[in-house]
Amino acid sequence: MTVYINDISAFLPNEPVDNEKMEEVVGKIHNLPSRIKKRILNNNKINTRYYAIDPATGSLTHTNAQLAAAAIRKLSPYAGFSVNEIECLCCGTTIADVIAPGHGLMVHGELKIPPCEVVSTSGICLSGISAMKYAFLNVEAGLCNNAVAAASELASSVIRSNFFEHLDYSKQIEKSPILAFESDFLRWMLSDAAGAMFLSRERNKNNPSLEIDWIDHVSYAGQYDVCMYAGAVKNEDGSITGWRQLSSLTEAMEKNYFSIKQDTGLLNEEIVRVSVDLALQRTIEKRKLKAGEIDWFVPHYSSDYFRDKLYAAMEGIGFVIPYEKWFSNLADKGNTGSASIYVMLEELFHAGRLQPGQKILCFIPESGRFSIGYMLLTVV
Repeated sequence: MTVYINDISAFLPNEPVDNEKMEEVVGKIHNLPSRIKKRILNNNKINTRYYAIDPATGSLTHTNAQLAAAAIRKLSPYAGFSVNEIECLCCGTTIADVIAPGHGLMVHGELKIPPCEVVSTSGICLSGISAMKYAFLNVEAGLCNNAVAAASELASSVIRSNFFEHLDYSKQIEKSPILAFESDFLRWMLSDAAGAMFLSRERNKNNPSLEIDWIDHVSYAGQYDVCMYAGAVKNEDGSITGWRQLSSLTEAMEKNYFSIKQDTGLLNEEIVRVSVDLALQRTIEKRKLKAGEIDWFVPHYSSDYFRDKLYAAMEGIGFVIPYEKWFSNLADKGNTGSASIYVMLEELFHAGRLQPGQKILCFIPESGRFSIGYMLLTVV
């Protein structure tokens, strides 16, 4: 059964924050400017991003569930349906507002809509496309007539300076400079957003729709150590010690367990190779994919630093998509994790640039423990 994306929405909280003001909004740790901020921003080429933070008070303006609900409510006008008609709601995020219940149920509660099937998907960047795949398969199997998939990120909640004020940061830098760098690194990489897609068996009558050809995602966690993580620390042998293995929450706080961290060495060394040489090559063989058939390439990369490296790797396996076919809004929308593919597709979908028959290849990598997603769409 054919499944169509009939609308895509994005919700970006508050006003855009430029590079000069971002440290004012997320705060300076111990009132000291970051040593690495400029270096990270020079690499990622992000100029503006959005935070669910009141710049005057430093308080959050939205919960994660509220971000997702706001994006879902924006779907209604274009697709001509009411959120009260949703039969299946699938929501993904990296860190939910609460440990339990599931994120999807919290979003359902925010929407205050009638009973429907609700699914929560966990992970990092792939949690959004996992929600999308569940929604797609549910409609394709005929188990429901429509579904809404959503992804949202409230990264600002855990990169604010007050989440680091309890640490003796100068001592931590001396004792464990790599861990300190990995914690500070993501403060200048991540931002907030939510996106949603409305899927149906019926295509739009008066507007374009996107037919979902397939969604592939594959994990390489069996071959690689953890790379991006929270609620844990990474040991010298590559293993992870989680916060529940400790004797107290106090110890977890003192040792900076709950900050989001990135093993940048492992990321730089492996993410492009895994994404292209392994995962893309696998999809090319499985789907008989040809680069010449792709009209739009929509890649989620966390930093412009990886753009040319990704192109070179694709060129290396004979799968060349010219830059003029690439679409990204990283520079002005920021890196919004699992919501990024939604935020990019929303802009492209509503820009009036799509033509019937065009093929859109989407790329979604996750560095949590190297899992990669690819999705092919056709404009109809």
